[in-house]
Amino acid sequence: MDFKFTQEQERFRKEVRDFLEGEIEKGIFETRANGWVTEENEAFVHHLAERGWLGMTWPQEYGGQGRSYLDRLILTEEMMHYGAPGGGFLVGDRQIGPSIMAHGTEEQRDFFLPRIVRGETSFAIGISEPQAGSDVGALETRAVEEGDSFVISGQKVWTSNASRSDFIYLIARTNFAPEVSRYRSISEFIVDLKTPGITINPLMDMAGHGHWCEVFFDDVQVPGTTLIGKKDMGFYQIMSQLDYERAGVERLMGNYPLLRGIIDYTKETKRDGVPLCKQPRIRYMLSDLMIKFEVGKLLVYRVAWLLNQKEKPTLTRDTCIAKVYGNRFEQELDNAAMNIAGLHGQLDSGSKCAILDGAITRAYLFSPAHSIQGGTSEILMNIIADRGLGLPRK
Repeated sequence: MDFKFTQEQERFRKEVRDFLEGEIEKGIFETRANGWVTEENEAFVHHLAERGWLGMTWPQEYGGQGRSYLDRLILTEEMMHYGAPGGGFLVGDRQIGPSIMAHGTEEQRDFFLPRIVRGETSFAIGISEPQAGSDVGALETRAVEEGDSFVISGQKVWTSNASRSDFIYLIARTNFAPEVSRYRSISEFIVDLKTPGITINPLMDMAGHGHWCEVFFDDVQVPGTTLIGKKDMGFYQIMSQLDYERAGVERLMGNYPLLRGIIDYTKETKRDGVPLCKQPRIRYMLSDLMIKFEVGKLLVYRVAWLLNQKEKPTLTRDTCIAKVYGNRFEQELDNAAMNIAGLHGQLDSGSKCAILDGAITRAYLFSPAHSIQGGTSEILMNIIADRGLGLPRK
């Protein structure tokens, strides 16, 4: 097997790298670990759009370029390498657009897809609720059909970027018959977040980020045209969408600036007169991280290759494997960085003694979220056991 990228792909990588370095030099964005989820920058997104890098894998009829998922992987990999911002705009490119192409009407495609490609529209995803996290089927948000409209009532939580997004892609219960399966009574909607009756409260996490939100729907009336796909089949539609969410290299490389930074720190810092990089314990720790990082890249590359195939029977299994592995790697990286830095690693930006401008403490505090957001590792391992190993569900 040949794991090398083609010359054309390497040229594209250099083009992306030069672009990102130029954006940093011009002050468009600052390198941030986990910036792809915690930071948002409209100017940067518009620059991506100008280059045709949003929706790049989509068919040309929808404003895309028909490029391969390996090209998109290269773009995303370099964005992670430089800690570039993403937020709700990249959510539209990564998973909302493909979902609309698969399940939306022509009117919905004509409205949303060009706006995503131009970097004009950002999305939040409304799945989790206070009583329905990993168990999506337990959701309580209701969408009651009234004539040509739906009236939505309920609450979403841990909704990334809701306070700064234009639309929310949400699921709600639309069939209330007791004999109907709770998984065959859920529908998908795209709702304008400026609709009357919607209240958004940002939730500040331990690391000081406010990108997660709780969203309340108080009898929110939306037109029937906001329904995506078939009524009551939203659970199955959203499951296919989650393959795209879990497929990206961002699950492995979201913290890459921290990995690069802690390696440089060990080269530049001495303890007891000896450079940290010469201490066996630290050398082994960093070597172990690098081995796991390279293995993780191969898992992610396989998923990108699968997305290019017409038949992809193992896609869900492989995206779950890649995400679980990537989540574990990022948590191990956060722990290792704090271990290497010692007490100074607990200092945040603003302190004259902070290491890497406080990146270590922010990453360490954010670390538990890696194995929760986008599907908990426990749920994903059950999917791997079921679909990958053919093991019984109970």
